[in-house]
Amino acid sequence: MKGQLELDYQSLALEVNDVFVLATDSIYEYADEKFIVNAINSNSGNLDEAARVILDEAYQQGSDDNLSLQIIRVDQLPLQEVKEVYNNLTTLPFPPELKPRILFDGYEIVREIHISHRSHIYLAVDHDTKEQVILKIPSMDLQDNPEYLERFLMEEWVARRISNAHVLKPCLQTRKRNYLYIVTEFIKGQTLKQWMIDHPEPDVETVRNIIEQIATGLRAFHRQEMIHQDLRPDNIMIDSTGTVKFIDFGSTRVAGLAEIATTSEQNNILGTAQYSAPEYFLGEVGTTRSDMFSLGVIAYQMLSGKLPYGTHVARATTRAAQRKLNYQSVLDDERTIPGWIDEAIRKAVHPDPYKRYEELPEFVFDLRHPNKAFVSKTRPPLMERNPLLFWKLVSFILLLVIIFLISSSPIIN
Repeated sequence: MKGQLELDYQSLALEVNDVFVLATDSIYEYADEKFIVNAINSNSGNLDEAARVILDEAYQQGSDDNLSLQIIRVDQLPLQEVKEVYNNLTTLPFPPELKPRILFDGYEIVREIHISHRSHIYLAVDHDTKEQVILKIPSMDLQDNPEYLERFLMEEWVARRISNAHVLKPCLQTRKRNYLYIVTEFIKGQTLKQWMIDHPEPDVETVRNIIEQIATGLRAFHRQEMIHQDLRPDNIMIDSTGTVKFIDFGSTRVAGLAEIATTSEQNNILGTAQYSAPEYFLGEVGTTRSDMFSLGVIAYQMLSGKLPYGTHVARATTRAAQRKLNYQSVLDDERTIPGWIDEAIRKAVHPDPYKRYEELPEFVFDLRHPNKAFVSKTRPPLMERNPLLFWKLVSFILLLVIIFLISSSPIIN
């Protein structure tokens, strides 16, 4: 052999039922391609027999050299890594415009569910199983954006790695995919956002139940070293049984895959501003406590219809500005909410991530069990509950003091 070996190779994406034939020239020069394919198809249940048929054909055609043949079929593949999914699916074309009643890749489109600048979502029926499914189609406007495509494809990859009752399930792809899209289960229900509109004053127990389910789903992400990063009412469904499910995780950050993100993407906030933790606005990487902040904001909003810091978090882009953020108590004179629940939410949404709960179960526990440290606290001062009323009272008291001083001072002639 020569001192330098030049390799000629081709990289192919493996699929289940792919068949590879490894043969010496004494086989493929005497048994033609059509015969080999027919022999394998006719003996698909016994590849050893297929190999013997091909070898006999080569021998009958006059081959007298070393006859070596091996047939390999791919019966099962492990879950793909993100880069593999990206490399395989980005070679597929974007789907055409979809309309009700048309057939698309084995699915019959029923109707549009949601259309946005980032994706188009349709209700469809799988022709093989007759089950209703959801098709998520990438936006044509972003087809030249590699960062967007990575995020879009990662969503399916993430879903296949999390098996939890509170996380949307991807459908098993039994047919060859000819276009770029994602197929998931169809959930009969409504988003948490719509639920809050329909239930503007839910009782505390109902809120606790929903928050506990969301926390359970979040813990499934965290156990896989994933940070959701975009927890908000629009991304959560409540089905007909009252079960809460995450339906969107295209912004999920996976430990060890940060190198996939480009510099520009790392500098962008992937979540929705009013639910994103303050540390994101400082350019910091999110942690499990960042997801906890979002969960705390949702709990606060369900109880009050408002946000704990209004819209000020997105404008607080320095640590000094974040230290000035003023938590508005969820307590008011119209609702019967225990003070210790307010204190639990206050801790969960603290601007400093290191002053929040360390783990989600701690927050969930304190929503149901009075924390002694919180019970011993007095009701938040009026300055925190109603700053406007506080300053009106201060001004009124000062006015009374001035009137008293004027009336009690001696009159000089």
